[in-house]
Amino acid sequence: MADIALHVLFFLFLAAFLAGFIDSIAGGGGMITIPAMLLAGIPPLETLGTNKLQSLFGSGSATMAYARAGHVKLSEQLPMAAVSAFGSVFGALLATVVPGDVLKGVLPFLLVAIAVYFGLKPNIGDVDKHRRMSVFLFTATIVPLIGFYDGVFGPGTGSFFMLAFVTLAGFGILKATAHTKLLNFGSNLGAFVVFILYGVVLWKVGLVMGAGQFLGAQAGSRVAMKSGAKIIKPLLVVTSVALAIRLMADPSHPIRVWLGW
Repeated sequence: MADIALHVLFFLFLAAFLAGFIDSIAGGGGMITIPAMLLAGIPPLETLGTNKLQSLFGSGSATMAYARAGHVKLSEQLPMAAVSAFGSVFGALLATVVPGDVLKGVLPFLLVAIAVYFGLKPNIGDVDKHRRMSVFLFTATIVPLIGFYDGVFGPGTGSFFMLAFVTLAGFGILKATAHTKLLNFGSNLGAFVVFILYGVVLWKVGLVMGAGQFLGAQAGSRVAMKSGAKIIKPLLVVTSVALAIRLMADPSHPIRVWLGW
């Protein structure tokens, strides 16, 4: 596509900063960056590929911030991140085969369910609870499954990782957020490699937005570590509902097409 004007790049930088801030706390940054790139005239496939590049900066930045503060031990969790990347590779490769309309149709309801769960469950805080699934089983099943989803479709990946860490791994919400960003980095990296091979990454746009993501994620992770569950829990609820509404607002959404709205 033609070279993008400077003011459009600045708009994308600001969108990425806001996305990085929100994503580092509750996930859902893609609901800002993907529409912003489409609005800037970037074709859909290049939007997906470039989104993975700039998302690497946000998830990587947040991961570093949480690791420095001791909320995630990178040396211990790298195998889990690698499994997430592995699942994402297969998701991205099979994106043209997997029925995307089914995922798009079901996703808003899953996000609302996550919002209801976190909104109504009063005992979710920063303290770890009882683990319901072994580390090995969690790594072998849940992690690659969500990574696969991120490669195939993407929106809501952070919310799904958060839900899994809280309900199955027994993590407190701040610890779950820290680990979510590391696994999200892995899934972003796996899909990004596939999109590079397909030649659909706009490097200048991705790097400019990546700078915004990096700075936004640094600011957001500091807010999350300062306030813990008090900020993460409500923002997760709001983000999940907002993403569900954003998806349903799309006239091409399968349910709206089916209902004739």
